[in-house]
Amino acid sequence: MAAATDTRIAALRTDPALSLLHRSLDVYYGDPERDARMDAFYSRFVSSGDLVFDIGSHVGDHIGSFRRLGARVVAVEPQPLCLRALRAIYAHDDQVTVVDAACGALPGHTRLHVNSTNPTVSTASPDFVRAAKGADGWADQVWDADIEVPVVTVDALIETYGVPTFTKIDVEGFEDEVLAGLSRPLPALSFEFTTIARPVAHRGLDRLTALGFHGFDIALGDDKSLTFERWRAASDVAAYLDDLPHSTNSGDVYCVS
Repeated sequence: MAAATDTRIAALRTDPALSLLHRSLDVYYGDPERDARMDAFYSRFVSSGDLVFDIGSHVGDHIGSFRRLGARVVAVEPQPLCLRALRAIYAHDDQVTVVDAACGALPGHTRLHVNSTNPTVSTASPDFVRAAKGADGWADQVWDADIEVPVVTVDALIETYGVPTFTKIDVEGFEDEVLAGLSRPLPALSFEFTTIARPVAHRGLDRLTALGFHGFDIALGDDKSLTFERWRAASDVAAYLDDLPHSTNSGDVYCVS
């Protein structure tokens, strides 16, 4: 399966229609050491036969890790170019289901603000776009197109596919809206935070606490290691997030119920 996937990714790297994704494919695929770190990290949450939701899949490197661990994956992604890549990479894997949608608080449609030169930061949050304007490290980012995309809730995904053992949420400042569409605790979950949108993380922590999640930790940047290495209260993680320097930029909050 790995060799076939590598072949399909190599073909995508030469597809001129996907030229805007070539950098992402180079960054997120083809680094065995990074893959090994991801697999070792996620193995604490994911086992063979588990169901995983990957909300905000981009080009699917996390799908690859979850599949190497033997999980079934429901991948949710609204960007047409990313969807084309995902469907090409995982076309022959019947354990990967690709859902053409954004996740949000309510079903329907929303406007996706597309960053054509850096699709990884495309977002459904106009507040995120405003927060990035003029912020250190974000000055070169331009959201140059808007498209209408369907919206599905996490509750609806659960009704259709079942209860996931682990859910990864990475949607550039729209994480609180995704969590608003969840009405029950799950075994484990992660959501991205950014230092330009800390209130989003606070709302996410409040929502998860209200749902019954009780243990929280944090990983900074793309570093797949937990900061505290033990589950802490949401208030501890909230205080830690507030104290982070702006230059930290981003990371992920992990939580268990």
